[in-house]
Amino acid sequence: IINSVVLLILLSALTDPDQYHLTSAELGGEFEFMDDANMCIATAISLLMILICAMATYGAYKQHAAWIIPFFCYQIFDFALNTLVAISVLVYPSTIQDYLRQLPNNFPYKEEIMSVNPTCLVVIILLFISIILAFKGYLISCVWNCYRYINSRNNSDVLVYITTNDTAV
Repeated sequence: IINSVVLLILLSALTDPDQYHLTSAELGGEFEFMDDANMCIATAISLLMILICAMATYGAYKQHAAWIIPFFCYQIFDFALNTLVAISVLVYPSTIQDYLRQLPNNFPYKEEIMSVNPTCLVVIILLFISIILAFKGYLISCVWNCYRYINSRNNSDVLVYITTNDTAV
């Protein structure tokens, strides 16, 4: 559902670019926020995500385990990227302050966030990222358990024991 909403926003931005255009003065920098090429790439990624989520839903509904694998791979990739973000925050904590300085002046609570002790800010951000990583890990285990459940249900290897008075086969 979230991917569909993002896709609708991106498509409306492509049809009416003046409505979503931010000038470099509003952004406080020398770069454009979203040009048409970035919009098209974001639209393609959003369509791909909708397709992958639909495949996972169809695979779970119809009990086809192979249809769940692309969604599982996406989750692993997303978890790995978020882990790299956490590691970069841990290794280079000064980048948070640099990032905050680059935000537009009208960004909500920018001054309040910048006034927080940098060490405390790093701990808060790492705690937040850790909670997100734990939740993503839980969701990965849910998808993996769904895959294993469907695989075991569709597995036709059933052991049959025939017992007689003397032997068991």
